[in-house]
Amino acid sequence: MNMNQQLLQLRERKRGFHLITSEILAAVPEITQYKTGMCQVFIQHTSASLTINENADPTVRKDFETWFSKAVPENDPDYLHDDEGPDDMPAHLKASMLGCSVLIPIRNGKLALGIWQGIYLCEHRNHGGPRNLAITVWGV
Repeated sequence: MNMNQQLLQLRERKRGFHLITSEILAAVPEITQYKTGMCQVFIQHTSASLTINENADPTVRKDFETWFSKAVPENDPDYLHDDEGPDDMPAHLKASMLGCSVLIPIRNGKLALGIWQGIYLCEHRNHGGPRNLAITVWGV
């Protein structure tokens, strides 16, 4: 079994859901050498998350942001943690709902994503800054 790990810093993005599949593939070109394996992408932050969903229609990503903003609103007077502003605690909650990593099979040198699937960076802060990912691939 072979293993490779790369760290990737994503540029700052505005709040929302952003396709990052191509950036991940560019960071680990070694994926093409694996016949069978796994790729784990882990985000090293508590106010942004990762998920896999629709990669074609950008309105899906806009609807994700709309739904999460309604489900976890800002300025809730019951939140105690607001050190970095009204989007601070909602960002932590949204990140926990979606999770900090995705695991994708590798098949014949490619991520075995479905035809309409892509990896999203879910930016939950108004000004989250650059985001760091640890990408690990392993297999044969």
